Amino acid sequence: MATPERYGLIGTGSRAGMYVNALTGTQFGVDPLDDVATLVAWCDVNPGRLDVYEREVVASGHPAPTRYAADDIERMVRDERLDRVVVTTPDFTHAEFVTRVLRAGADVVVEKPLTIDAEGVRAIGEAIAETGREVITTFNYRYSPRNSSLRRLIGEGAVGEVTSVHFEWALDTVHGADYFRRWHRYKQNSGGLLIHKASHHFDLVNWWIGAAPVRVFASGGLRFYGADNARARGLGARPERGTGTTGDPFALDLSLDARMKELYLDNEGHDGYLRDRDVFDEGITIEDNLSVLVDYDSGATMSYSLNAHSPWEGYRVTVNGTEGRAELEVVERGAVLVGEDGRVVVDPSMHPGYSPEDEVRPDSERLVLQRHWEGAQVVPIPEGIGGHGGGDAFLLEHLFHRVRSDAPLGRIAGYADGVRAVSVGIAGNRSLETGLPVRIADLELGAG
Repeated sequence: MATPERYGLIGTGSRAGMYVNALTGTQFGVDPLDDVATLVAWCDVNPGRLDVYEREVVASGHPAPTRYAADDIERMVRDERLDRVVVTTPDFTHAEFVTRVLRAGADVVVEKPLTIDAEGVRAIGEAIAETGREVITTFNYRYSPRNSSLRRLIGEGAVGEVTSVHFEWALDTVHGADYFRRWHRYKQNSGGLLIHKASHHFDLVNWWIGAAPVRVFASGGLRFYGADNARARGLGARPERGTGTTGDPFALDLSLDARMKELYLDNEGHDGYLRDRDVFDEGITIEDNLSVLVDYDSGATMSYSLNAHSPWEGYRVTVNGTEGRAELEVVERGAVLVGEDGRVVVDPSMHPGYSPEDEVRPDSERLVLQRHWEGAQVVPIPEGIGGHGGGDAFLLEHLFHRVRSDAPLGRIAGYADGVRAVSVGIAGNRSLETGLPVRIADLELGAG
């Protein structure tokens, strides 16, 4: 049996848990991955979060990875003889950490988005060209069976040549609000939702239709969250943070969630990071309503919209082609309700007034194909495993086994895919600033 590859990890927030679990035991009920990959080193600016993960790793029967400081990444790669490093840090740090790891001598797995701006894309591209190393962007939504099923339909020619796509994504007042509580709320940190969130969606469309974006026009604004909107709606005085606040459905109380408490609340003293800021705070610079038009090199066009304060969560996709139409509708959470104490009840079935017979929008997924001159038919969607629509487990299998070929679906995303995904958001942000359409070629990203 081959010797397991040696991995490092940069960033141990909540998203790192998927990788730590996969590297130290079973994950989502699949076979353990520690026979092909072993976690030997990690770093984080917050030692308290490292403590949390270290206790879990040791409890699983694995040795604790060696700790390194964030300014000592090159030594970590060299001394630990790392094959790969997983980067799960805030978006604005991706370009720096990815390029440093590449030049130190290891490949990189980076959480989406690849980076937040054109300068970051160019820096990573230069480091890849200089070192010949590999960068993989983890687009786990590709692995969700419902999204793979739509890809298969289009690839098989079920709708003919794709002429247009309509993509609507609704983030509810739990998930959507969360981007306005934490570091994502500042555009210089996240690139806004066109980069941080929508890069998932833009990648899906690029992948579904097998085309590259060439021109983008965007419109949007901060119309629900933020202090100005709160004042306009007469919401009155707001708490600085959610922990300890009662009777406010927009408050996130970290003390009520054991995982959030141990990772963030208990470790604020190390770095001062507050995970539960008020969503109606001053100084928020990202948008909560966005609309985008995208032209592709295939001749197709996409209309895209994102709303971050919807009463339900999910998405609708329509793919029109020369021979028919495919429609995918997903309800990830049908409602966000409020209990008698004023706190959010995320699972409607836990609400005192819940009745299954009254549920109009149950959690569901449905893929419908209708070809010209034929009736509509429902396309079966296989079961998935784990988060992100059942795609996480499949992604991890491919990732840590270094699967190179995934025909006919082609779910493995490399550097060029990461560039194409963020290019729409980068162009969209420039369009928001100028009020004009932006050609992606004019961004001079140097790849994709």
